[in-house]
Amino acid sequence: MHSGTCLCGAVRFRTDATPEGASVCHCSQCRRQSGHLWASAYVPTEALAISGPVTWFESSANGRRGFCPRCGSFLFWRDVTETTTSFSLGALEAPTGLRLSKHIFTADKGDYYEISDGLPQRP
Repeated sequence: MHSGTCLCGAVRFRTDATPEGASVCHCSQCRRQSGHLWASAYVPTEALAISGPVTWFESSANGRRGFCPRCGSFLFWRDVTETTTSFSLGALEAPTGLRLSKHIFTADKGDYYEISDGLPQRP
């Protein structure tokens, strides 16, 4: 089981499913919302239990970003055309046992850093 919480503790989530696709997103939306990068993994939406006041922001035609309206923690990302929901790796309780597998949207990364960990990069 994996569980996590926002900074203030108002929003909590948990899943018994095995998280997949642990990655770091470098897109401009994730950078703007998080202040740098956003690391996440995903599970089937029905396998993710969320409690507390989540506000969903429609960031694109298909994309929804879930955050805590009290402390502002960016916790979830969902494509409404898919059956999975991504959750913030930084919000998980340790130990997670997870390892990053890739970087995504690297063509959109900031010009102030380099990606040098050797993981696969998807433009």
